[in-house]
Amino acid sequence: MLEIGKIHTLKIDRLTANGAYLIDTSLDKPVPVFMPRRYLTPSMRRGTNVQVFLYRDSEDRLTATTEIPRVMVGQLARLKVVQNTRIGAFLDWGLPKDLLLPFKEQRYPVHPGKSYLVAVYEDASGRLCATTYIEKYLQPDSPYHKHQIVNGTVYLVKNGVGVFVAVDNRYSGLIPATQQFRVYLPGEVIEARVINVRQDGKLDLSPTKDIPQQMNIDSERILKELQQNGGFLPLHDKSSPAEIKQTLNMSKKAFKRAVGRLMKNGKIKQTPHGLRYTETQN
Repeated sequence: MLEIGKIHTLKIDRLTANGAYLIDTSLDKPVPVFMPRRYLTPSMRRGTNVQVFLYRDSEDRLTATTEIPRVMVGQLARLKVVQNTRIGAFLDWGLPKDLLLPFKEQRYPVHPGKSYLVAVYEDASGRLCATTYIEKYLQPDSPYHKHQIVNGTVYLVKNGVGVFVAVDNRYSGLIPATQQFRVYLPGEVIEARVINVRQDGKLDLSPTKDIPQQMNIDSERILKELQQNGGFLPLHDKSSPAEIKQTLNMSKKAFKRAVGRLMKNGKIKQTPHGLRYTETQN
């Protein structure tokens, strides 16, 4: 059976002025599939086997091409928006005919020139389309373990829940809200650290490094903020987590660790009103 959106090896049954008609010789009653002339090469003859990708052209005809798109049916890929139209957005997926992302499959607004993670599916009429509702296409059984660094694409942000990330554009990951210290946007490519592997195989992630590395980063961030504010920062042990997050984009726990290190190294001092450089730092 010929499946749209997938690669097949078909035989050239006959050549015409406009192209060739291909058939699947394993079928009892093969249906000819048209391949436009631009995909023919001098070595192709009647009886030649050709590896092709099947899709429907602008007139909804089943069509073969020797060009292979960046993503197949049932797969995920990060694709760039070419344009928005009255029926949805069109994405560049490597074929002359762009891939439609219907409005009903857009869980957030998409913008021309930006790339987003989508899955490809065949709609009820047999056309290939894209969707941003990708959860069912993700796999839970990732090969990653706690403390490993991974890369992925943000595909959903939920207030109070966190940032949903497709690790390797393949596995389910989540930056919990407690680990979210800045604004993330759908389509953004990020690096994160695995902080937990759930029983179902899904990954909990953090944008921070391991503790020793992160302490260095956080310490430098505090010193930079002090420098930009005349040597004083109105944050201290009694500051709320929200105040610390708003000012420094870090958790209160990370803040206290970094402050402890800086005080131990004699670089800052803590007062009832906030942090100050030590005299030797002024």
